[in-house]
Amino acid sequence: MSDQPRRPRPSGKPYRRPKKDPVRILAFEALRAVDERDAYANLVLPPLLRKAREKEGPEAFDARDAALATELVYGTLRRQGTYDAVLARCVDRPLGEVDPPVLDVLSLGAHQLLGTRIPTHAAVSATVELARVVLGDGRAKFVNAVLRKVAQDDLNGWLERVAPPYDEDPEDHLAVVHSHPRWVVSALWDSLGGGRAGIEELLRADNERPEVTLVARPGRATAEELLGEDAAVAGHWSPYAVRLAEGGEPGAIAAVREGRAGVQDEGSQLVAIALANAPLDGPDRRWLDGCAGPGGKAALLGALAAQRGAALVASEKQTHRAGLVARALEGNPGPYQVIAADGTRPAWRPGSFDRVLVDVPCTGLGALRRRPEARWRRRPEDLEGFAPLQRGLLRSALESVRVGGVVGYATCSPHLAETRAVVADVLKQYPDSDLLDARPLLPGVPDLGEGPDVQLWPHLHGTDAMYLALIRRTG
Repeated sequence: MSDQPRRPRPSGKPYRRPKKDPVRILAFEALRAVDERDAYANLVLPPLLRKAREKEGPEAFDARDAALATELVYGTLRRQGTYDAVLARCVDRPLGEVDPPVLDVLSLGAHQLLGTRIPTHAAVSATVELARVVLGDGRAKFVNAVLRKVAQDDLNGWLERVAPPYDEDPEDHLAVVHSHPRWVVSALWDSLGGGRAGIEELLRADNERPEVTLVARPGRATAEELLGEDAAVAGHWSPYAVRLAEGGEPGAIAAVREGRAGVQDEGSQLVAIALANAPLDGPDRRWLDGCAGPGGKAALLGALAAQRGAALVASEKQTHRAGLVARALEGNPGPYQVIAADGTRPAWRPGSFDRVLVDVPCTGLGALRRRPEARWRRRPEDLEGFAPLQRGLLRSALESVRVGGVVGYATCSPHLAETRAVVADVLKQYPDSDLLDARPLLPGVPDLGEGPDVQLWPHLHGTDAMYLALIRRTG
């Protein structure tokens, strides 16, 4: 190898290879997957993190690196609306004309500058270095120029400049400040009711990292067993719930690896528990989960049914999701059956079940904490697409339950078009059905409203915004 110095570039500066930063490269790759393939961050991040640990080694890519990469991805996605408003003031063209990979790098830089404690110089230099690696020197100069403009003010200063005054346009103000599409702000506000304080608390809660919550499946594990794990504390409301402190790894817990426990939001647990405890007239032998994928509620329902001597049928339309349900139920202490069937075209006779749960497909606006990218993908017209399916599944559930039995209609969306409107429309066709008061079936849970249905909220209950209506067939 020659000892001669590198030939200088035309600028007179010697060429320097860009320094590869595995944390920021991983974050960039995750954002590109979300953008290009409509992937979900919670699905693409784990394999990327495993790959980075294998490639770099546990010492070069440790738990702190994984935590930073996770924060960069989720933080950038959650605050995308706010950062877009800031970047639009710092870029000399409409953001729609900026190449998506460049915009992803700029958003990562904006989050480091405005949403983390990373020092300004480090945030700019690390992001420009990332741009050199993934975009090339030319576009890295553009990134550098834009981020230096962003760095001229902090987040509060920028919000004063880019968000319209609340008094002039409350919804648009909240949309920019709390990084939600305007139509989502409007829908959540309608569902929540009340004034400014409540909606701001809800929008802030949507932008916070949710706790990892475990469920101890009855008859197979106990909450006390899980509480023996490091960084584990009791759940807020469910007797089967245990919360992991930040950094807790579910896969490191034996009961989770063995399927005796699982990861399940506490709101989801409460829906299953309420249906299981709803008062019945007559026998209690056959239960149905009519929309069982991916299997969390089915596994809890199956365990609760087994304690009563009842059998669960778990039905899921999509074959691959039915496989996930079967995996979740494997080892259930009581009888169960998993089938791949369309819940709107039942593979069973009418009146076959004593209890029926339909957790229907929806916009997912109740889980924006966990899937922040969903807020930017959903459109108001999506509600029209889900409406016929939601009504069809509830009608099928009411046909599937016997007289005296109970149906639980659940959805992970607080949007009124997916909750009360669906229930009200379908019950007009079934005058021999009555709404039960679900509130007493969630003992100790506050702020459940006027009933008889229940709407949970992230800011009030620390859960996803799950909705539940319980309906009894009376004739």
